[in-house]
Amino acid sequence: MSDVTIKQLAQVLGMPVEKLLGQLAEAGMKFSDPEQVISSTEKVKLLGFLRRTHGKNEEAVEADDSAPRQITLKRRKVSELKVATPGGRGAAGSAKTVNVEVRAKRTYVKRSVIAEEASADSEREEALRKLQESQQQREQEEQERAEAERRRQEEAQRRQEEERQAEAERQRAETQAREAAETAVEAGRGQHAEAEAAAEESAAVAEKAPEGGGVQRLDPSSLGMILPRIHEPRKREKKVVAAPAPAPAPAPAPAPAGDGGRGKARHGRDRDEMPGGKRFAAGELHLSEADRARRSSKRGKPGKGNVREAVRGGVPSAGAHGFSRPTAPVVREVVVGESNVVADLAQKMAVKGSEVVKALFKMGVMATINQTIDRDTATLVVEELGHKPVDASQNDAEAALAAHTQSAELEGERQPRPPVVTIMGHVDHGKTSLLDYIRRTKVAAGEAGGITQHIGAYHVETPKGVITFLDTPGHAAFTAMRARGAQSTDIVVLVVAADDGVMPQTIEAVQHARAAKVPLIVALNKMDKADANPDHVKQGLANLEVIPEDWGGDTMFVPVSAKTGMGVDELLDAISVQAEVMELTAVVDGPASGVVIESSLDKGRGPVATVLVQQGTLKRGDFVVCGVEYGRMRALIDETGKTVQEAGPSIPVQVLGLSGVPEAGDDFVAVADERLARQVAAERQQKRRETRLVSSSKANRLEDIMAQMGQGAEQQTLNILVKADVQGSVEALRESLSQIGNENVKVNVIAAGVGGITESDATLAAASKALVIGFNVRADASARKVIDSAGLDVRYFSIIYDVIDQVKQAASGLLGKEVREEIIGVAQVREVFRSSKFGAVAGCMVIEGTVKRNKPIRVLRDNTVIFQGELESLRRFKELVDEVRNGMECGIAVKQYNDVKVGDQIECFERIEVARTL
Repeated sequence: MSDVTIKQLAQVLGMPVEKLLGQLAEAGMKFSDPEQVISSTEKVKLLGFLRRTHGKNEEAVEADDSAPRQITLKRRKVSELKVATPGGRGAAGSAKTVNVEVRAKRTYVKRSVIAEEASADSEREEALRKLQESQQQREQEEQERAEAERRRQEEAQRRQEEERQAEAERQRAETQAREAAETAVEAGRGQHAEAEAAAEESAAVAEKAPEGGGVQRLDPSSLGMILPRIHEPRKREKKVVAAPAPAPAPAPAPAPAGDGGRGKARHGRDRDEMPGGKRFAAGELHLSEADRARRSSKRGKPGKGNVREAVRGGVPSAGAHGFSRPTAPVVREVVVGESNVVADLAQKMAVKGSEVVKALFKMGVMATINQTIDRDTATLVVEELGHKPVDASQNDAEAALAAHTQSAELEGERQPRPPVVTIMGHVDHGKTSLLDYIRRTKVAAGEAGGITQHIGAYHVETPKGVITFLDTPGHAAFTAMRARGAQSTDIVVLVVAADDGVMPQTIEAVQHARAAKVPLIVALNKMDKADANPDHVKQGLANLEVIPEDWGGDTMFVPVSAKTGMGVDELLDAISVQAEVMELTAVVDGPASGVVIESSLDKGRGPVATVLVQQGTLKRGDFVVCGVEYGRMRALIDETGKTVQEAGPSIPVQVLGLSGVPEAGDDFVAVADERLARQVAAERQQKRRETRLVSSSKANRLEDIMAQMGQGAEQQTLNILVKADVQGSVEALRESLSQIGNENVKVNVIAAGVGGITESDATLAAASKALVIGFNVRADASARKVIDSAGLDVRYFSIIYDVIDQVKQAASGLLGKEVREEIIGVAQVREVFRSSKFGAVAGCMVIEGTVKRNKPIRVLRDNTVIFQGELESLRRFKELVDEVRNGMECGIAVKQYNDVKVGDQIECFERIEVARTL
């Protein structure tokens, strides 16, 4: 039975009855007696209330949500109705039956849905109310802002009006003070001066009135009374300092009409015509009109600028400034960088670009104003033009990185480290097999062609301690790899086959070891063979100044066998002894630094670089600058494929996380933060780009132009695009293929990179009509579509021998065929006969080779060709024959040539086509 009392439910739940009754009351259910029965529905309702109260979703509600929210019922009812027809009452068939169909549709909605809609409507109304309130508030704020703006404008207008009124009052006060002063001065003058001034003014007005036709003005002094003056608004005037007058004039005279309107407009005002004329007269108003015109004609044109000259006091204006040539040449300090544009260089020296171009032409450099020149050429040009070149300062990021690395090396404590040993030697002398025996692996079994084509790095734990080995290829094309291995190592182990002796790559390995200044240990391999001759090897190396210890030298020779393991322990002992003598140490605690041994592009992992740590400890998560690339070390992987957390000095690891594939041989340094790493990488990239720009757009020199004049279009070019699996193979292929060619054909490697052949590579090859070579890589799907549509020639290789041979054959095909002439027989003329049918017939003796009738011939006289043609007939004893051999006589008739003489030689030859080869 599912219905229980409230008391029983409280006992099951383990809570007081009063608390349960309170929860029921909060859930909206009225229970007062603990003995009341509670149904299952009420239990579910209470559970849902408690879940909502505690922030949990109700499973029952989720279950109810899956049920239909509303139900629509459709009802259909059909009835019959009899309708009378107009045929008349009581007539048969006067009524007919009509079917009436009534359809009803009712929709029943759950109460919870209605409640939800009601709550949604209330929320919508609340949102609308808040929106309306915000709009009203925004409108009120706009009104307040507009009112404040209006008040501010009114305040500004009021302030301007007050300032205008204050200015007018000030002007009025000044005018009144000036009038009072003038009145006082006029009252104190004598009657004689007043009468004379009045007479002069009257005469002037009388002269001016007929011309101007204006109103006459009277001087108050002439009337002997003081009259009020009409106030005129004052105009701004330029303050002028007047020169002292030689003598005071009795009365001011008005400016004459010929004095110009300009002076009258500025100075012809009543309020400025003070007695004595000391304000603007400059002491010249006492002159007559004729004298003033005469003086004005001397200074300038009459009527123009006379008042201005008077204002200046007769002092002539200063003349225009002239250009003064510098007394000594200006020497500037010109900053010279790695790449310099000619126009920028000219701007730094403050000279024309044509001057710089002219100086370059004199130096033999053909460059335009927009081309880029290198540092050395720019330095010479700057010195040639008389300036001082200054090298550009080093980059701040590089300086900070160098200081960071140097401080880490100086402050860290140096500890012993394992030796780094490089295995070198000629191809197929057993280098990798010897290393496999030490490592107990089978690397050589999986290499293409049985030769090493990649540089490998391993560290081996031997009974003598940890030793790091670098395995280098022995093929001639991998010279750069061997040089890189010799520069990164402490000891070089030269492997020489005892049955083969010293070979070209053996000599090259000795040279690399000497250039790197590292000790050399010779391993005489293949001593288990019957034809092994170690003395022959020692003699060959002694010729290279590599003297064995038993011959009195300082080089250790260890006979070994990679197949049986003979002498391997002795070789390890020799390496350990040499390492102890060298006392190899490195800083362990500090930022890591080292060199990139090899790099590649993995499709799943991205750029992968094999690095050899030389200083410090490289840890997972460090920020590293590697050449022009940078990144954070996402993973460190050893040679066995296991992930490690750190790598100390002399330990090679593969690193993941770089921004791109670094160049093999680049140095890497661990830095403190990513910002410095990114900045250093960006500066190095910019510097490399400028260097590449200089090399690509390098100005042609005269000797280069003269060297190319003889070639022209005769030299053909074979374009090649190379993609390989690792950076070292790319380097070796580019170097080997670029050396193929002669004066008629050359091989041009347009692009070389690491990774598979992509769509962009195929597009570049199609545009350049290039041969695509994939070395241990393949083309992806998008690249194959471009290859098929463009018809490109793509060849895949895994052995470097095949690549070189195939490219030589392709380059030889561009040379075409050469037509050669080969002399097959010579006949000497002994007698000449005349024939009516053939003309001159030469009786000859074949003295060399064979003379054939269907081959072209030449007639030689005194070893000089005098005719070239063909034979008309070749007979022997009246019989027509095809050929005559050496030592036989014959009759020869030369077609269209009858001037054969005794002693001539008839040379028979043939033309053959020979394929050209490199």
